[in-house]
Amino acid sequence: MAQTLPNPGALAGCKVIDLSRVLGGPYCTQILADHGADVLKIEPPGGDETRGWGPPFLGETASYFIGVNRNKDGMTLDLSQAAGQELLRHLLADADVLVENFKPGTLEKWGLGYEDLKQAFPALIHCRVSGFGSDGPLGGLPGYDACAQAMCGLMSVNGDADGEATRVGLPVVDMVTGLNAAVAILLALNERTRSGLGQFLDITLYDCALSLLHPHAPNYFYSGKVPQRTGNAHPNIAPYETLPTASGPIFLAVGNNRQFAMLAQVLDAPALAQDARYAANADRLRNRQALRDELTRLLAGHDAAALADRLLRAGVPAAAVQTVDQALAHPHTRHRGMVLEQDGYKGVGSPIKLSRTPATLRKLPPAMD
Repeated sequence: MAQTLPNPGALAGCKVIDLSRVLGGPYCTQILADHGADVLKIEPPGGDETRGWGPPFLGETASYFIGVNRNKDGMTLDLSQAAGQELLRHLLADADVLVENFKPGTLEKWGLGYEDLKQAFPALIHCRVSGFGSDGPLGGLPGYDACAQAMCGLMSVNGDADGEATRVGLPVVDMVTGLNAAVAILLALNERTRSGLGQFLDITLYDCALSLLHPHAPNYFYSGKVPQRTGNAHPNIAPYETLPTASGPIFLAVGNNRQFAMLAQVLDAPALAQDARYAANADRLRNRQALRDELTRLLAGHDAAALADRLLRAGVPAAAVQTVDQALAHPHTRHRGMVLEQDGYKGVGSPIKLSRTPATLRKLPPAMD
């Protein structure tokens, strides 16, 4: 993500009012802000609760907040008061997008729900991020990332086969919800160029969590078998898992016969690719444990990082398992501009690379008034 290019960004001129807190909504609006949208983050008088989700802190602000709120202006507003509601309406008069994650019914109670706002601002795109939506058996109930992971089957397929259901070690549902919200906003902005009208975008953690169930949902639809935990092993591909080496684990992601033959060649074991038990992916799946035992023996004398590099250059997807600090310090991470450092700010760069209008770091996360 470049810091010096003077381009205004692909979303320059798009005004976004961000009433969201915590992660899904702020992650969405940071994507928009990175690409030039004018984002005003409006917090309640006590601030976004993630400002206190530390340590670590930079000054009085938690790293959690800093990580998803760059490139935004900020202000506080008490929307439970008439004066706050009136000021919000004033701010919406020339806004393109409203992003919020209030519990369904809250803005409606204040006369700021979609049906009220569209009368005054027919071109406004109103994006709500919520747990379950406003109706249905769970409508209006609060939603949280880990609960969505548990309820929607993600935990049931994550973890070792003989272990307990395990939360994915990052807030994947919140972040995918933020991504889907950003996609929805861009779709609505594009459609508005034809119709001139805004619309309501209903993005829920529940839906987004279910959408992540690939390949487990299609496997269930077409086999009738309930997916189970397989640790790091893939349910449909082999070898596709972590295996031990002399220096630590390596992940092999062998997706076809050509890659398997090349793996055997790099490991100086050409007979492995000629073994009928491993002739095709379906055979390798049926004989997964025997193959794992063979590969474990062959890998025992190798260094994970060096072998992964050799395999990658031979066209075999492989990676040593790195820690967070190692991943952030990797030369390719720097080459891709994926670490930002400016004026005391450090963050992960935008993964969305546009040739003429790249993302830029223009503003540090807003401080509390």
